[in-house]
Amino acid sequence: MNPEKLNPIAQRNPMPTPDSRIDPSDSVILFADLQAGIVELTQTNPLPRLKIAVASLAKLAKIFDMPAIVSGIQGEDGSPATIVPEIAEALGELPTHHRTTCDSFLNAEILAAIEATGRKTLLISGVATELAVQLPALTASDLGYKVFVVVDACGGMSERTEQAALARIAHAGGTTVSVMTLAGEISGDFRDPKAQQAIGILYAMAQA
Repeated sequence: MNPEKLNPIAQRNPMPTPDSRIDPSDSVILFADLQAGIVELTQTNPLPRLKIAVASLAKLAKIFDMPAIVSGIQGEDGSPATIVPEIAEALGELPTHHRTTCDSFLNAEILAAIEATGRKTLLISGVATELAVQLPALTASDLGYKVFVVVDACGGMSERTEQAALARIAHAGGTTVSVMTLAGEISGDFRDPKAQQAIGILYAMAQA
């Protein structure tokens, strides 16, 4: 007897995607507080490395059609946030959603923008890991999102406080990934042009 006849699930989907893996067609990226005056505060990830990772993540978003949401904080005088140029260089100019709370998910405009994508896997990049990254990661997990903190595209205030943030995210059900791992994971068959672009990003990061 054909074993597939005993397993109708295998017939419909012979290679199911494990829940631990990242599906780019279900993923949305939140770039949080990657703006002048804040990114320079990173202590756990050197600024040049942080910017390389952010640029690479934005390029992957472009290649695999992953929507990106940008959040920031206005200046005390109401001036808009000046977002690092690496995001726009890959994705074009995106609107900056200015928020008045540390948790982007408590901002109705940002939450609506994320929900409008219809995607349930959230990748987060930002500074600081302890605030702009951790708090939306916790809320997103509570709301049923599969949450991944893109660690090399984040920066914390200290090793101690960043590790505490990542541990709390893990306890809530989130986890971590690096841009290099993400590029390899979602690339698929190396013969595909998109895969070749993703692997090119991976090698460029390794050599930087």
